[in-house]
Amino acid sequence: MGAAGRSLTWLGTGLAALGASTAVYNLVTLRTLPRRVAGVIEPVTVCVPARDEAARLPALIADLRAQTGVPRLRVLILDDASTDGTYEAALSAIGGDDRFTVLRSAAHPAPGWTGKAAACARLAARADAAALVFVDADVRLAPQAIAAAVTELRRRGAGLVSAWPVQESGSGTEHLVQPLLAWSWASTLPVGPANHSLRPSTAVACGQFLAVDAEAYRAGGGHAAVAASATEDLDLARALRRAGHRTALVTASHAARTRMYTGADELTNGYTRWLWSAYGGRIEGGAAIGLLLALAYWLPPLAALLGRGRTRRAGVLGYLAAVTGRIVARGTETRRPPGRTDVLSAAAHPIAVGHYLALWVRSHRHHRSGDLRWKQRPLVTPDTSISLRA
Repeated sequence: MGAAGRSLTWLGTGLAALGASTAVYNLVTLRTLPRRVAGVIEPVTVCVPARDEAARLPALIADLRAQTGVPRLRVLILDDASTDGTYEAALSAIGGDDRFTVLRSAAHPAPGWTGKAAACARLAARADAAALVFVDADVRLAPQAIAAAVTELRRRGAGLVSAWPVQESGSGTEHLVQPLLAWSWASTLPVGPANHSLRPSTAVACGQFLAVDAEAYRAGGGHAAVAASATEDLDLARALRRAGHRTALVTASHAARTRMYTGADELTNGYTRWLWSAYGGRIEGGAAIGLLLALAYWLPPLAALLGRGRTRRAGVLGYLAAVTGRIVARGTETRRPPGRTDVLSAAAHPIAVGHYLALWVRSHRHHRSGDLRWKQRPLVTPDTSISLRA
């Protein structure tokens, strides 16, 4: 490599080191849901949208039935036009618990709505509590999770608290790609200051486990304000910030966990569904980010392999910084020392970045062709409205 190559390598190494430093800052400063809370006196409604979740929903219902510290708990579950017996599975798991109500959709969402946003809006419309908690059907909760999330919401005086669940993986592709979710914010955004900001651009949210103040939710327009969004969770947080309500991200390491996708095919389809919307949905924005990722996470390891002298040393430092940043970001999410799988997947971080960029290209291609689908229906459906019955 010539002088230009050496300069670019050092620049990439500097970017990787900056990412690792940001991850360390978040590891040290980011709050986790409290393990013990006194309890929540106010009414709390948990909203669970579920489409084709017969296999996973009963486990969540068991977790919700075991919640402690929420004496005025109500749970609303929407079977969103499932084809696999989700409604019957939910009724069986509830076992006559009168805190639970199962709603059933008879059609696809109205024009201009995604299925998730429409389901959440319908559930919220039936809720009469001051605190709402949105939970995905594939999430598993510790007994104090709901009380801890609402306690954190009130302690901060926020409009929304996103309690980030531990992202579990099974297949090799999941181990490679799933940790990128937490890494994407842990290595780029000092979350503490962002949690005190009203800037929509610094909001971070994960719709798998959200605690929301009902008044702030309505002020931000609720899910109607993000009806067509492929990332309704993040856009809901931004809508609340624009309405003057702070949002905050905390980790839920001991309180919540989920396996978001099962296997490589489901992961590929899942990321294809929404990744096009990253960076404002603009191809040029994604291309710029892709160049930065290549500079920080491809060039240093290439220099470590192919370079000589100072260039090789710079490449080794950059690669080690990238691996460190990935491991630290995973520790921020899990709040435990890295395991063997965490270390191995971090060592393959350049490959993971390449896989991510390939998924981004695939998502944009499917978006431009108008054939984005999720769970056997178009992402934004042109069908008729939903009708509910208890």
